[in-house]
Amino acid sequence: MNSLDQSILSPVVVPPDRRCHPRHAIQAQIELREDGADVPIRMNTSDLSRGGCYVELMTTLTVGTSVTATLWLNDQCVRAKARVVTRHPQFGNGIQFVEFEGNGQDVLTRYLDAIDAYQA
Repeated sequence: MNSLDQSILSPVVVPPDRRCHPRHAIQAQIELREDGADVPIRMNTSDLSRGGCYVELMTTLTVGTSVTATLWLNDQCVRAKARVVTRHPQFGNGIQFVEFEGNGQDVLTRYLDAIDAYQA
């Protein structure tokens, strides 16, 4: 067999999904404010989960950047300390929620549970 035949026959190893929470393709308004920055960045999420979200940005943030994320879900505001965990230049960032303010985690959970119930 030549090397081309070997590559066709070799199994492809797919890394396991590291996410702890299922993602929902939801466009929710979000504001990210880098720690120490005066100007917020406002956009929509392209997906949302209990553990974080993905935002599409042309000028992306550096992995490890700490931000405050403010989500508007229906008529409620959810605020969380978060950090940038993935970066796709000229496309977007993955944001991981680290610590919610007040009852923010419960509000997000109820919001996503209602979407799951509607889609079932």
